[in-house]
Amino acid sequence: MKTQGYPVCLRNAGFGTSLEIRKLYPVLEGSDAEANDVIRIVDESGEDYVYPARFFQRLTFPAGIQRALRLAS
Repeated sequence: MKTQGYPVCLRNAGFGTSLEIRKLYPVLEGSDAEANDVIRIVDESGEDYVYPARFFQRLTFPAGIQRALRLAS
């Protein structure tokens, strides 16, 4: 799946080993997860899982940073 942005983690209650607060996580495209108030990300395990969307805040980056993030994933 393709990455669709990098929200920052604001909460990790119950998921302390899987999510780090203040860290950017890649969101996977093609998922209808957000319609169900969850978000599919690649977490600390390196695998993709769904988490409550309220744990994250989407950010808007300048074009140069967006390109750099896409190259890093």
